[in-house]
Amino acid sequence: MPETASLRTVPQASTENGPVAHRFRREMGYLLSGLPLGVAAFTVAVTGFALGVSTLVVWIGLPILAGTLRTVRALANLERRRVTAVTGRPLPSQHPRPAGTGWDGALRAVRERQSWRDLVYLVVAFPLQVTTFSVALTWTLGGVGELLYGTWSWSLPQGPDDQGLVELIFDNSSRAADIGFNTAMGVFMLATAVPVVRWLAAMQTRLARALLTDRAA
Repeated sequence: MPETASLRTVPQASTENGPVAHRFRREMGYLLSGLPLGVAAFTVAVTGFALGVSTLVVWIGLPILAGTLRTVRALANLERRRVTAVTGRPLPSQHPRPAGTGWDGALRAVRERQSWRDLVYLVVAFPLQVTTFSVALTWTLGGVGELLYGTWSWSLPQGPDDQGLVELIFDNSSRAADIGFNTAMGVFMLATAVPVVRWLAAMQTRLARALLTDRAA
């Protein structure tokens, strides 16, 4: 039994402390896939909530809100699985609750506190997902572009009124200085890409753990 238990802990440890390249790819995948999923989740959460609240007076809003919250729970469960995959540490398990049918099921869905926390997460996380997606993509692709600046800088305008970054900062119009500065920037961005992506992923997963953890579990 002790040997079996120790063997079962090995995959989790390798997931959490795997090679840097493997972890970097996993975190980049998490950040880049977060934006399209975030757009869909934000749209469903905001549209369903607004439509449900605005039609509560005619009772149509109650089933709309219930359906929205059930969809939100499914989307939140998907995010829980994504957080588990990228961190190797699962979120606390959720208590299974029967969905129910009819008006009783709709009321039960609307009274579910964690479903409202899930909805808040989908709304609040969207701006963060936009930011982390943009920074991660710009930092890595921008670093590659800067590193290869010497191979494509010839295509930039070279008129007397066109100034590069080096000329604007250091008042130096030397092409060698321009290429050297931008290449150094590319080296810096790529050298720091791993901690930057890790920090961005950590921000996003911490928000998920704060709001998607079922306090009743």
